[in-house]
Amino acid sequence: MRPTVYIGMTADILHHGHTNIIAHARQFGDVTIGLLTDAAVAGHKRLPLLKWEHRRQVLENISGVTRVVAQESWDYTPNLQRYKPDFMVHGSDWLQGPLAPYRDRALAALAAYGGKLIEVPYTEGVSSTEMAHRQQALGTTPDLRRATLRRLLAAKPISRFIEAHSPISALIAEHARQQADDQVREFDGFWSSSLTDSTVRGKPDIEALEINSRLTGINEIFDVTTKPLIMDADTGGKPEHFELNVRSMERLGISATIIEDKTGLKKNSLFGNDVVQTQEDVEVFCDKIRAGRAARVGDDFMVIARIESLILDRGLSDAMARAEAYAAAGADAIMIHSRQKSPDEIFEFAGVFRQSFNTLPLVAVPTSYNHVGEAELAERGFNIVIYANQLMRAAYPAMRRVANEILRHGRSLEVDRELISINDVLELIPGTR
Repeated sequence: MRPTVYIGMTADILHHGHTNIIAHARQFGDVTIGLLTDAAVAGHKRLPLLKWEHRRQVLENISGVTRVVAQESWDYTPNLQRYKPDFMVHGSDWLQGPLAPYRDRALAALAAYGGKLIEVPYTEGVSSTEMAHRQQALGTTPDLRRATLRRLLAAKPISRFIEAHSPISALIAEHARQQADDQVREFDGFWSSSLTDSTVRGKPDIEALEINSRLTGINEIFDVTTKPLIMDADTGGKPEHFELNVRSMERLGISATIIEDKTGLKKNSLFGNDVVQTQEDVEVFCDKIRAGRAARVGDDFMVIARIESLILDRGLSDAMARAEAYAAAGADAIMIHSRQKSPDEIFEFAGVFRQSFNTLPLVAVPTSYNHVGEAELAERGFNIVIYANQLMRAAYPAMRRVANEILRHGRSLEVDRELISINDVLELIPGTR
């Protein structure tokens, strides 16, 4: 009986570095590849371009690969303990850096039953991550972008979206990355906010901005990015108009729209009962949900129902009654909103909601209760967190401060230290030079 060899891979973009390590491994025995699941990859970096099943099909057809199994995390220990391979083969790129702790754990797991680690010199001049970045620079298609949100919901406990009100703000969000807790965190997509879209155009947030203007802005964002986008569609308007708008959004490549169950002249929810706001009749809003879903061409586009009961102090029972009705009408997810600084009412709703709905996605927008972290939101049953206006709010005070400093000093020297350099501006967008 031939010895067994284990290799862990992502294999999103297959290249000669992968085939080199497989060729080396098969010299020692039958090769099992532990293919990282979409969830495992998405927990550390961007969701793979190819689904797990498609990556598995590719690897199964490579000469020398005996079988492909799922690896559920970046830690090799569970699969090493389960399959107990005689050898594990890995590239030498994990000797230092963020992967080093996984090497230590793998060595301990192998030592426990007498397995051996074989390290192959890293193939220079090729990087899956760099190739993925080049692929992203080429852009994406509306179909691929639109479908990504549902893939994220299937792969991740919670997905993070951030407001983008312009192509440059979206570029910042697309490329923002931070190393934290042995993971690389990044934003999974964008939120197109009616508040920030109106504000950057100097208009009030009262649904005054015509939808074609907003879709034009989103199209400009899509020209330079690849991640999915959720669109704030306020009340959705009349059902007949919402049907037409759903088709426009879907055709553009938007992944989802969120509509709120209010009626009349739109007022920002964070005003609460300080201004007159009227909640829509439940059945009328259900008809709007049904109309939007019926207007879709495919199943990827999502219609998300936003419940305003807590905003308007109508209580948990009203919020849950509406959630049940909206779910029955076909809502693809529920957003529950609150203007309280404490998350208590949000968490209470989530607890009751999850007793009835195990899988229906739940959306949080923690603008007022912003001390709550993503991990706790996920633990409470939320699947999407939206940072709804932070980039616009960051830009405004910076621009105002610089304008006032120039006026104060009669020149711009004093603000130079706060500004991106002209050279950096020229390097910011590919093709400028």
